[in-house]
Amino acid sequence: MNEQAEQAVILIVDDTADNITLLTYLLGSHYKNKVATNGQKALQIAFKEPPDLILLDIMMPGMDGYTVCRELKANPTTRDVPVIFLTARTQEDDEARGFELGAVDYITKPISPPILMARVHTHIALQQARKTLAKHNAELEVLVETRTRQLAGLQDSLIKAMASMAETRDNETGQHIRRTQLYMQALAERLKECPQFRDTLSEQMITMIYKSAPLHDIGKVGVPDRILLKSGKLTPEEFEEIKKHTTYGRNTIQAAEKELETPEPFLIIARDIAYCHHEKWDGSGYPSGLAGEKIPFAARMMAIADVYDALISKRVYKDAMPHSEAAATIIRGKGSHFDPNMVEAFESITDQFEAIAKKHQDDL
Repeated sequence: MNEQAEQAVILIVDDTADNITLLTYLLGSHYKNKVATNGQKALQIAFKEPPDLILLDIMMPGMDGYTVCRELKANPTTRDVPVIFLTARTQEDDEARGFELGAVDYITKPISPPILMARVHTHIALQQARKTLAKHNAELEVLVETRTRQLAGLQDSLIKAMASMAETRDNETGQHIRRTQLYMQALAERLKECPQFRDTLSEQMITMIYKSAPLHDIGKVGVPDRILLKSGKLTPEEFEEIKKHTTYGRNTIQAAEKELETPEPFLIIARDIAYCHHEKWDGSGYPSGLAGEKIPFAARMMAIADVYDALISKRVYKDAMPHSEAAATIIRGKGSHFDPNMVEAFESITDQFEAIAKKHQDDL
């Protein structure tokens, strides 16, 4: 790129030939000049290729400088181009009007070369600094967006790794994790249409619920193999040990939370799901016997998703239940095991649950 191409471009707008001659002479050795002798021509030039600065005469026949400035500031292409008025007027009202229209400065006629050069240099420097800052901001936005995507991908990978760690110690499969995640997403999308849940289920909230769902059984890593992998019926003592997976899961996620300086909403939701997804609406669940809306919102959703999937899945100790029977079981649990409003939402999308289950079947 040659030196001329690197120079700032100044558009000189004046209807007097002597003024244009003087201005181009003074500015020509430092800047690239463009010239317009009337307001309409000035707008055409500026809109086609915005200059770095406009020197604008006020008193011109036809379209005066005020009108030109107003048009420039109304157009997104030229609104940020600095305008310096050239005028013989020195009244404060005239200057105030110009500044209100968006001009950055006034230079009075007859023109003083040192004043002209100093003010033009100042505003060109400011304009170039603004452009540089805007470029850096745009680059930073791209960098932040890229980094955000990378962190989101890392988060997803860690979630899957942690969930898989629990999965490898259980009779459940990776498809169970995927299915429950998709059930939760489908249920959330349906619930957000309900007036009582509309404020709770923002798109961000739905995304966090979807991402945290795979961690619902992370606590099973703390349950002994002899109990977790037992094919027969559990003894009361063994069942009490199984129930501890909710506490183990909560404690694992809480340990991660303590490493952060600020609360992370995603981990709060994951903790609620891990700890409370076996609670029941009537208070007969575990580990804390919570009832009704004291059970965290996302955990009430997972209760439906997890039970449905357990019912339709084949395990070494049981056969798979048909979708219709599994759905009927969930519906019978309305108001006892499950949040009644959530069950009503489930009833309206049972076909979606069935489709998810069929698409992501276990390879047993």
